[in-house]
Amino acid sequence: MSLIDMTLREFTKKLASDAPAPGGGSAAALSGALGAGLISMVCRLTVGKPKYALHEALVKDVLAKSDALATRLLDAIQEDTDAFDSVMAAFALPKETDEQKAVRSAAIQDAYKLAIASPTATAEGCLEVMRLAGSLLHKSNSNAVSDLVVGSLQAFAGLKGALANVRINLPSMKDVACVAEKKSWMERVEREAVQILRTVEDEAAAEIGMK
Repeated sequence: MSLIDMTLREFTKKLASDAPAPGGGSAAALSGALGAGLISMVCRLTVGKPKYALHEALVKDVLAKSDALATRLLDAIQEDTDAFDSVMAAFALPKETDEQKAVRSAAIQDAYKLAIASPTATAEGCLEVMRLAGSLLHKSNSNAVSDLVVGSLQAFAGLKGALANVRINLPSMKDVACVAEKKSWMERVEREAVQILRTVEDEAAAEIGMK
C-alpha cells in the first residue's frame, strides 16, 4: 500500500516501527503538505468575502498554487521512501569482482543523488508554501490568521526536516562541486525561510492586536 493511502493511524504506526523507512524525509513532506492545506483553507475562507474583494484575484491565485503544492508534497512522502530504498538496493549489489565493485559504486552514487533530490524538492515546496503564506498577510480572512501562522510553521518544520535529510547524505557524495552547491543552496533557503516565518508571526500578532 502506498504511504499516502494509509490512514493517519497506520502511517504513524509505520513511522514508529523499527523499519528505516518511512523516516524523517517522509515526515517532512507530510508536514509541508499540511502547511499547504492550511494555506488553502485560509484562501477558501477568504474568497467571496466582500471585505477582501480587492484581493480576490491574488487569493484565488494563491489557492491554486497551494492546492498544487499540497498534492506535490503528499506525493513526496512516498518518493522519499522510494529514494531511500534505492540506496539500500544499491548497497545490496554484488561486489565480488572489480567490475561488480565499479557497477555497485556507480549505482550507490546515483542512488545518493536521488536521495538528495527528493528532500531538495520537498524543501523547495515548503519554501514556496511559506512564500504564499507571506503573500496573504493582511489580505486574507483575519479570523483565520492563526491558521496562516500554523501553516507557515508546518511548512518551516518540513523545510528544516528536508534540509536535514539533504545534509546527512552529502558526506557520501563524491561530486565535490555538487556538494558545495547544495551547501550554499541550503544556507540561502534556510535564511529566507527564517525571515518569512518571523514576518508571518510578527504581522499576524499585529493583525490581532497582540503586538
